[in-house]
Amino acid sequence: MPRTHHVVFLVFDGMKMLDVTGPAEVFAEANRLGTRYQLRYVSPTGHAVVTSIGATLPVDRASTDVLEAETVIVSGGDDLPVKPIPGDLTAAATELHARSRRTVSICTGSFVLAAAGLLDGRRATTHWRHADLLARAFPKVSVSPDALFVQDRGIYTSAGVSAGIDLALALVEEDHGPDLAREVARNLVMFMQRPGGQSQFAAPLQIRPPRTPSLRAVVDLVSAQPSLEHSTRSLAQHAGVSPRHLARLFAAELDTSPARFVERTRLEHAQSLLDRGHGVAEAASLVGFGSAETMRRLFKARFGVSPSQYRARFTTTTPAQETGTGASH
Repeated sequence: MPRTHHVVFLVFDGMKMLDVTGPAEVFAEANRLGTRYQLRYVSPTGHAVVTSIGATLPVDRASTDVLEAETVIVSGGDDLPVKPIPGDLTAAATELHARSRRTVSICTGSFVLAAAGLLDGRRATTHWRHADLLARAFPKVSVSPDALFVQDRGIYTSAGVSAGIDLALALVEEDHGPDLAREVARNLVMFMQRPGGQSQFAAPLQIRPPRTPSLRAVVDLVSAQPSLEHSTRSLAQHAGVSPRHLARLFAAELDTSPARFVERTRLEHAQSLLDRGHGVAEAASLVGFGSAETMRRLFKARFGVSPSQYRARFTTTTPAQETGTGASH
């Protein structure tokens, strides 16, 4: 018989329900295959909490009553990036971390760990929408915005809510090996390792209009007509400045180079075209890439999946084999 592994979920009012139930189902499925994960739910006060979907989640005890736990999981919530994090929540995370072998955050739960100082000097991730904010608010944290999950010296952080399920599966593999984790994945109809990073799910980056009028004119031109040539020299001519000065403006205001900005803009336009059903070659032509192969290479480097894979996953929820017209009814 395997030994019991105590998993403690730290929950609070407004927490995302799937941040708890997703990983919990992974551990429960592992138990059906012979492991012994004991799941417990605690809150800073010991009182039941109201989740993001309005359901009440009972808890087993207050976090202060937990003497030890091998794994502590801190769920996320919509308010964590935008409102002050309650002191009792960061205190609970700190106390539980001190009593555990490994500490985990799901989605925006990373803000709780960061506010508690537990991520200082460590790599971490969070939901793509809040990665920049996490990096700005906690400069001692090295944020990896594209990662689905990150492990650094006993602390694990994950991206959006479904990435918490991926991370839970990785923890099962860490505890019991790939064969059991593979069986859990098969039973739950999920990948052992999801292709690509979370950047493939991100919305196009919204940048603030540059302060400098000449730079703003260049940004507007590239965004409106990505298919034009857009060499650094031609953009500098459009702005009425030298190529060197334009490069300095891009670095100072947008923290990038003209060439990288053009490439990123074209890739985001290509994403939008693929979302709307355009083919890879057509999208490459419309956004100004010299060839479909060039776009494939840059797209794969940026998003971790090929354009055709992205198109298959994000164009529709209908499986490809069911889109034909020859089926009889």
